[in-house]
Amino acid sequence: MRISRVRAAYVAAAAAVALGTAPLLTAASATVPATTTEQARTAPDKGKNVLRAGAARIDISPAADPEFPALDEYDHEKLFVRAIVFENKGKRAALIGADLSGIADPVWQDAVKRVAGELKTPVENVIISSTHTHSDRPPGTVENPGGGRYGQDFVGDVMVRAVKDASSKMEPALMGYGSGDAYLNVNRDTINPATKKWTQAANLDAVTDTELAVLSFVRPDGSPIAAYLSYAMHPVNAYLAAHTTGDFPAATSRYIEKAFGDEMVAVYNQGAAGDQNPRSLRAGTNMLASRSGAEITGYELVREDIEAPLRSRPGRPADTQVLRDLFRYIDSLGVVLGEEAIRVMSTTTEHTATPEIWGTADSVTCPGRTRLDDAREGVPGEYTDGPDVTLRTGLLGIGDVALTTVNAEIYTKIGLRVKEESPLTKTMVVTVSGGHAPSSYVLDNESEYHQTFQALTSKLQPGCAENGLVQSVTGLVEQYADQSR
Repeated sequence: MRISRVRAAYVAAAAAVALGTAPLLTAASATVPATTTEQARTAPDKGKNVLRAGAARIDISPAADPEFPALDEYDHEKLFVRAIVFENKGKRAALIGADLSGIADPVWQDAVKRVAGELKTPVENVIISSTHTHSDRPPGTVENPGGGRYGQDFVGDVMVRAVKDASSKMEPALMGYGSGDAYLNVNRDTINPATKKWTQAANLDAVTDTELAVLSFVRPDGSPIAAYLSYAMHPVNAYLAAHTTGDFPAATSRYIEKAFGDEMVAVYNQGAAGDQNPRSLRAGTNMLASRSGAEITGYELVREDIEAPLRSRPGRPADTQVLRDLFRYIDSLGVVLGEEAIRVMSTTTEHTATPEIWGTADSVTCPGRTRLDDAREGVPGEYTDGPDVTLRTGLLGIGDVALTTVNAEIYTKIGLRVKEESPLTKTMVVTVSGGHAPSSYVLDNESEYHQTFQALTSKLQPGCAENGLVQSVTGLVEQYADQSR
């Protein structure tokens, strides 16, 4: 992202004041004192004015089904709830992630209040999100998009337990932030070259955000306590597999955790991935073909054609070797993404022991629409006016870092605009966070007329959501920057 020199100086000065490391400087200042790792490690102990952090991980994997036996060969076959709790100057906050497809709004409402009560902190200081894995259901479970999601009956209790555990482990810490790139994702809105109609497939020419952002908490000796990482890619590799896996987010988290001897916790959150898939879905499509009886040629198969029959009927168990190929591919994504996260953590040189902690929230209401047809893609949708749709936004400021949240799946261009227009250069976009929006997908203005499944199912009338979300979220960051000066 690019900002002017004057604005950059202003932002850096505001950040330094938020960290408590420098007086307010004018926008024309040439340099701003940085909070280096060595300075942070040797900062005097001021009791409550020194950062403390702790983390915990709790297994929530469903029981095995004899008819769909787990391979029990890969870490991503296990699902977890993870929590990072931290405090400074008497203020506490929590970052919670769950290896689930989503968290229903009533479940989130209950959990966030209970967690905030446990920590004696405002609900705005608690971020709860899911990794959005599409394969968290118990083995053998028939897909039921309109039914209840796995984990909703117990995940709130587990989150409270995880927060209690993390709180009991809090110790002096330093906070750092860095970002890298991973070229694993691809835009999935495209035109089918045969039918000339919109469909879902790899579109290498469309916009993609490859940034991997990592917020880290380390001990004064540099050893990690926890990491909070964000990347924009849909975990759909094992969709309709009838086998449990947390997909690449789970593989990534476990790879990072095990790299440090399981002495830390890595929480993955979903970036602006509404239009982003893994670049290759061949292994997952082969698995679907194995379940439906379609021929596996070795070449890439058309995902939509292979997937369609399994959306309405259970299908047979996948061939073990085909399933193993898929799970090995998922594991490899976790290795690549995990290595980039570790590289970012290894090269993060600026840390602080005294970050400001400040949370706030907002909402955006847009005109809604009700769909009258049920075509999946490739045709104009038929709609009538529907009830207004409200989207929930939030911000948790930590020093010079802005963690922004939206309770929906948003398209790439919206996420990029948030990061580009944010007053703080260290801005992370956390989606499917803060409950479940009634909107379905939230598209940028240009993509609202794509005739893909995501565009057709959106309950938002065109023309409101992109600008509304960007203005809401960046406005929250501006409030934080203003009060931090």
